[in-house]
Amino acid sequence: MVAAEAAAVGPAEAFLVGVVALVAAEPEGVGDMRARDFIEQIDRAKIVEAVRVAEARSSGEIRVFITRKDVSDPVEEARNHFHSLGMAKTVQRNGILLLVAPRTQRFAIWGDTGIHDKCGTETWEALAAQMAQQFKAGNYTDGIAGAVEQAGGFLAQHFPRKAGDKNELSDEVAGD
Repeated sequence: MVAAEAAAVGPAEAFLVGVVALVAAEPEGVGDMRARDFIEQIDRAKIVEAVRVAEARSSGEIRVFITRKDVSDPVEEARNHFHSLGMAKTVQRNGILLLVAPRTQRFAIWGDTGIHDKCGTETWEALAAQMAQQFKAGNYTDGIAGAVEQAGGFLAQHFPRKAGDKNELSDEVAGD
C-alpha cells in the first residue's frame, strides 16, 4: 500500500505540511512478527548507533518508533507520531520516520516533503521491501538498522552534511 498526503495549514493556508511518502506493509508481508518476540529481540543500541551514523553524513533526521498498540492503519499512526515527535519542524523538511507495530505485524515509512521530493515513491517501496524481507526472516534489528542505513544514504545524497548542521531530534528509539 502506498499513499501520499498533503495538508494545507497556517493562517492563510499558504504552505504544505507533511506531504509524505509512506509505505505500509501488510501482515502477510512481514512473517511471524510476534510483539513480545520482537520487543525482546530488538537491539535498541544497534538501532541508535545506525541512526547516529546515518545522520552524521547528512542534515536529515531519522527516527524509529515502536508501538505496542494494535494498529489498524500504520500510515495514520506514522503520520500522528511524525508530527508528535516534532519531525515536521526540521529546517529542511528531510525527516524520515520508521514506525513498527509488531502486535499487528505492520510498519510504515514516512518521509517529509524535502526528502520525498528528491526520492519518490519507488525509494520508499524498496526500503519497505528490504524491511519486510528481514522481518520475515526474524531479523528485526537488522531490518530496522538496514532501513536506517539506506535512509541515511538517501539523505546523504540529497542533503549532505554541511558546517553548522546540528542534530535536531533525538536518536533514541521512541515508543509507547
